[in-house]
Amino acid sequence: MEKIQHSHVQVRGLKLHVVQTGTGPKVVLFLHGFPEIWYSWRHQMIAMANAGYRAGLWTLDHPPEPERANFNDLADDVVALLDSLAVDKAFLVGKDFGAFPAFLVAVTHPERVLGVITLGVPFLIPGPLGVQFDLLPKGYYVIRWAEPGRAEADFGRFDVKTVVRNIYILFCRSELQVAGDNEEIMDLVDPSTPLPPWFTEEDLDVYATLYQNSGFRTALQVPYRCMQLDCGITNPKVIAPSLLIMGEKDYVMKSPGMEDYIRKGIVKQFMPNLDIIFMSEGNHFVQEQLPEQVNELILSFLTKN
Repeated sequence: MEKIQHSHVQVRGLKLHVVQTGTGPKVVLFLHGFPEIWYSWRHQMIAMANAGYRAGLWTLDHPPEPERANFNDLADDVVALLDSLAVDKAFLVGKDFGAFPAFLVAVTHPERVLGVITLGVPFLIPGPLGVQFDLLPKGYYVIRWAEPGRAEADFGRFDVKTVVRNIYILFCRSELQVAGDNEEIMDLVDPSTPLPPWFTEEDLDVYATLYQNSGFRTALQVPYRCMQLDCGITNPKVIAPSLLIMGEKDYVMKSPGMEDYIRKGIVKQFMPNLDIIFMSEGNHFVQEQLPEQVNELILSFLTKN
């Protein structure tokens, strides 16, 4: 981890925490979902740097108005960060809802994108035709956390470390996280359930320290509370070379319509240059669960493109 460097840059009036390693001519920019942080890409960043790439990502330390943030802001941050770092083009690698800004940049600024890799989420963009709430189970975590104040009350019953622990345990499962009428999402976890073997207490401490400082306000606003906001794109298409990596045991595969959307190739209507790879034992955190295999897939894609 000593190879990874941390700095801050001012972009669009915001203070960004930039994490990067490697000095190669080609740049790989990683984007994470929730409850992930920069550390979630630690295995991939080091592998990319060792292979001759410059790898990086960013987080917002303290956005001024978290409740107004949306995915278009994140896409604008990506482009502004590339400008700040004097990078003309980059490979974008998005995990979970980190895939959304990757797709948005690839659609609206194709000249800045060498290729797109996403893990756990196929092509979707924010708006009512993206994640369709009306098709989801009413107690599903995405719907519950989209409701202002609900996740805060749920999380507030526990310390930050327990909240992150519970989410990691829940999201490792292959079934959807659906709470009953008289329970909350945190209630779905038995306190005696151990962490997955590839995620240590030391790893958990890194997450807990960050969220103790930042809180969950921004992480709940983007993605959950702005997911239905129309992003203003009417005919989305990603023309860059693309790769989708899905774990066969990722709960996302159980989302309504998702199996057909991916396996029948419907997603390729929006990403005509897309390759799809399924990992038989992969769960939602496949880049941490099976880092060497994921690194090989990413590097193979980068080498070809």
